[in-house]
Amino acid sequence: MTPTEPAVAPRTHLEHPWIGELSTAVAEVIIGQGELVHGLEIALLAGGHVLLEGVPGLAKSLAASTLAGAVNASFNRLQFTPDLLPSDLIGTEIYNAKTGEFTIRKGPVFANFVLADEVNRAPAKVQSALLEAMQERHVSIGGQTFALPDPFLVLATMNPLEQEGTYSLPEAQLDRFALKLVIRYPSKEEELAVLDRMARTATPPKVRSVVSLDEIRSARVAVDRVNLDPRLKQYIVSLVHATRDPKSSGLAELAPRIRYGASPRASIWLALTSRANALLDGRAYVVPGDIKRVAHDVLRHRVIPTYEADAEGITSDKLVDRLLETIPVP
Repeated sequence: MTPTEPAVAPRTHLEHPWIGELSTAVAEVIIGQGELVHGLEIALLAGGHVLLEGVPGLAKSLAASTLAGAVNASFNRLQFTPDLLPSDLIGTEIYNAKTGEFTIRKGPVFANFVLADEVNRAPAKVQSALLEAMQERHVSIGGQTFALPDPFLVLATMNPLEQEGTYSLPEAQLDRFALKLVIRYPSKEEELAVLDRMARTATPPKVRSVVSLDEIRSARVAVDRVNLDPRLKQYIVSLVHATRDPKSSGLAELAPRIRYGASPRASIWLALTSRANALLDGRAYVVPGDIKRVAHDVLRHRVIPTYEADAEGITSDKLVDRLLETIPVP
């Protein structure tokens, strides 16, 4: 299949020269973690929230604050703990004894970038409050509704090692995240470079601002104009449908290994993020490689293995690998 560029299409890097500059600016602070930075850029362009999973010390929090600084956006970090209350997240009413009136004090969720650190350590009520903000992009305080900033991006982190004192995230909440990025250890060369840059008492380098919020909003319009061929739309739907009914897709061996398949949100985010990936690569049209590039990040938290699959060491990523190997590319 050879996609053709539509008559009306964004000129990508010519129209949005900051796209390349953003990666360069972030790389001046964060060494390695190219897949993490690329995934965050895709989420920023596609307007989706991100779940970051990795052991401590892999620059999850630094990546979030650095991206916010490069975008010249407001940034708030909130450490999720078991004693956290919904009002600590969204805000509350404060009574003024002198005036006899209530005033609204907005919480840290009112920022362009919100880092929910160790999100699975908060109780269900706090997670529900975050869920409303993520989905509706507004919150209710004292009977009033307040819109959240635009753009609004939640970056939630999870530690896969320590499970004591944590609350499992329900599938409904996991499904609200456009992407789940798994952070890997750096290579030896990258870790040596980290030592040269960070192992000193001097203040670490700060990111330079290279893009405005208006430019981000303009680029999101460009993402919607990236051409997605109808045959690729069918390919996306076939991938997602195969997670729900593997037998009809020639993957009968996966039927006893998939407990829950992906929802229609997976199809939506595969389309949006593949368009964003094309834009980042300087193209005004999607190719099958764009879909394969984002497939694991979109599907790994939506395709839930059975207990038998877990016992066999079959992870969500391995299930997605099998889907990509089997479903024919147009």
